[in-house]
Amino acid sequence: METTTRRPVNPSTWSHRLGFDQGLLTATPSALLTIAAQGPLDGRGRLLHDGDPPAQLALTLANIAEVLSLAGMSWSDIVQLRVYTTDLEVLLDAYDTLVEHLCGEGARPPSTIVEVSRLLVPGMTVTIDALAAQ
Repeated sequence: METTTRRPVNPSTWSHRLGFDQGLLTATPSALLTIAAQGPLDGRGRLLHDGDPPAQLALTLANIAEVLSLAGMSWSDIVQLRVYTTDLEVLLDAYDTLVEHLCGEGARPPSTIVEVSRLLVPGMTVTIDALAAQ
């Protein structure tokens, strides 16, 4: 697949320290991958790392990476992330994990973080959905 042309759109750069661009202009992609909410689940759908939000975040990122790989894409193809958490303060304590991961992959997708009262699986503290384009 050809690489799609993208251009970050940032009125200012404050968001860079948080690991995202405020906007991302993407030319018409030849492939669009919508990634359903991924969480800290194993291949059988069982929750792992109950009570360990940083480990849940790390596994969630690994699960997204697996979907990307199966589609022939990488983190640099991500054009949007939506992060849902049951505890914003706890997520922010582990947020460096996400920022370091994205920066290490050369990605800075526009991102939204939302605190919710609960997630689908009891004990799950984070889930992330994404949009990728090539």
